[in-house]
Amino acid sequence: MPKVSILLTCYNHFQFLPQAVESIRSQTFKDYEILALDDGSADGSREWIANQPDLVPVFQETNLGTYGNLNAGLDLAQGDYIAELNDDDYWDASKLEKQVATLEQDPRIGLVHTSGAFVDPDGAQVEGAPLGYEFPTSSDGQILHELVFKNRIIASSVMFRRSLVAEVGQFDPHFWGCGDWHMWLRIAEVAHITRLPDELTFYRVHPGMASHEVGKMSADSHRIREWLSKKWPEYEERFGRTSQLRAAQTHNLACLGTERMWAGDLKGGRQAYWESLRLNPLRLKSALRLAASWLPQNVFRNLR
Repeated sequence: MPKVSILLTCYNHFQFLPQAVESIRSQTFKDYEILALDDGSADGSREWIANQPDLVPVFQETNLGTYGNLNAGLDLAQGDYIAELNDDDYWDASKLEKQVATLEQDPRIGLVHTSGAFVDPDGAQVEGAPLGYEFPTSSDGQILHELVFKNRIIASSVMFRRSLVAEVGQFDPHFWGCGDWHMWLRIAEVAHITRLPDELTFYRVHPGMASHEVGKMSADSHRIREWLSKKWPEYEERFGRTSQLRAAQTHNLACLGTERMWAGDLKGGRQAYWESLRLNPLRLKSALRLAASWLPQNVFRNLR
């Protein structure tokens, strides 16, 4: 059995696919299988994959979406560890070796991700925050509270223990683009997460990215915020009423208020803002958002 199962997700990015595959073949760690999960590409990706003898083709008959496609890979994976790579991203040659060593050294760690860089369609590094944020980072250990604030893990940078899937479940296929965040949150409930500081993952910025679908991403974020708001009694019982968790809860409620407002749920939005202020009466942003909730909806939506 291979040590690592690589879930290579493919969907109409043939111009980038060969570089992604070559970055796998160049790995210094060789004990892996490559499950090429094509979700209905019509740009030549399938034909190219079928002619690569070291790829295990997994061709979906109908488009399952990102997370249904990943779940098909999880069903077939045989490795102790799962690594993800989107077909428009690529890796440094030492990525798998360093991640496997990290997981082998500490059984408390359930997921290890890496630092990295944004690259343009030609593979040149892009400085700054081309998507509105810098390349995500996190602390090490029990980082659930950090993940509540925002997703701090790039999907193509992860490696996690396959055994965790039996404990926390597969990806939720109903998400459009935030199902990875939802999965990392669930893993963080039961295991430590760590980050390798080396730039080992290269995340491609280009016009065809799923993250450009702002409306769908916002709907996903709203759903996660609602889910998190129901998890707090469980989290407090499991982790205690720490200041870090309280700050995360305060932030989540404030974000939930805004998500509800944008969805037209004015009463629910104001309730979430009130709950955020109840936890931290000095949180100015929550107070300002609550006050702004009586502005016309089109004005509120333009607030930042």
